[in-house]
Amino acid sequence: MWPATLLGMRVLLCPDKFAGTLPAHEVAAAVAEGWRTVAPADELLIRPLADGGPGFVAVLAEALGGRLLPVPTVDPLGRPAAGEILLTDDGVAYLESAQACGLHLLSGAERDPKATTSYGLGLLVAAAVEAGARTVVVGLGGSATNDGGAGMLTPLGVTPLDEAGRALPYGGAALAAVTALDGAPRLRGVALVAATDVDNPLLGLHGASSVYGPQKGATRADVLLLDAALERWAAVLEEDLPGCPTGLGALPGGGAAGGLGAAVLALGGRCESGIGLVTRAIGLDAALDAADLVITGEGSFDHQSLRGKVVAGVAGAARDRGVPCVVLAGRVSTGRREAAAAGVTEAHSLVEHFGGEERGGVEAAMSRPAEGLRALGARLAGQWSR
Repeated sequence: MWPATLLGMRVLLCPDKFAGTLPAHEVAAAVAEGWRTVAPADELLIRPLADGGPGFVAVLAEALGGRLLPVPTVDPLGRPAAGEILLTDDGVAYLESAQACGLHLLSGAERDPKATTSYGLGLLVAAAVEAGARTVVVGLGGSATNDGGAGMLTPLGVTPLDEAGRALPYGGAALAAVTALDGAPRLRGVALVAATDVDNPLLGLHGASSVYGPQKGATRADVLLLDAALERWAAVLEEDLPGCPTGLGALPGGGAAGGLGAAVLALGGRCESGIGLVTRAIGLDAALDAADLVITGEGSFDHQSLRGKVVAGVAGAARDRGVPCVVLAGRVSTGRREAAAAGVTEAHSLVEHFGGEERGGVEAAMSRPAEGLRALGARLAGQWSR
């Protein structure tokens, strides 16, 4: 926590990762380095964050301790991938879907949510159950899948079937033919929690397929096909899976990570704010209480950022305390009025720092993010340090 003796202002650095460029701890370190060149007497407290997506396990491991257990798994196309589980002393296992389902595991040409599977996540959950966990918290975010968790259920003992009683192939498109389930979940009484980065439902205009399908490689025709397939899948889950809540397709968080949130809900689990879970684990509230300025950020500060992601959680908490909050991002597309309502005092982008889109700012932001963040850190120190 904060030092007992302070010479300058107290600045809390709590960013998320900049997807595709830097993990959260490197983002914070770069900003801190720049700040110290201008205001070395200020006290900087670094608390990297995650909202359920990539980096979720690493952030919690640093904060909570426990054992990191390596688990072999597979990627969204079934190729071998390395996963890990954080198992704490109180019997809680933390894992992240992105290690098995992550969009970053695929090349651009390989992205096809009609075919990608969440089977690898099921292997991680099964390993957590076998390791003796009593609660399994699954960080959801950054996925390449849109199969509503159908692939995840298979290693847990539940197989989707077509009308002829045959096991369906993997991928979201195959769910258009689902008619029944075979087997029962082998969870040994484990409680499931989905740490979600969004509150979107499974189906409809704001659902998994419509909102996130395109960034995973879906065309407009694919989106319509996938949404219809997930509607059929939700109906089968409600009918055949004991304890599945009614109205599954409309429940908040069900659309997280291509419908993995809905699968957790169908298994009797619950959705919880990923950023809320992480902030409690690392004691962020106490740090916010004492801060004079908060700096957070993520790769793209856009309309999705204010739907339960890191920036929304941090900015809202800072606003409630009357503390200014600055957002740094690779790109900023959120309107100032919308951002201000969420608690954001000001926002700065690497793209604009490097000259804007027309002058190669996008390429520079992707290739030289640490350099840009150091410069922005120095600029903010000159502006804010007293």
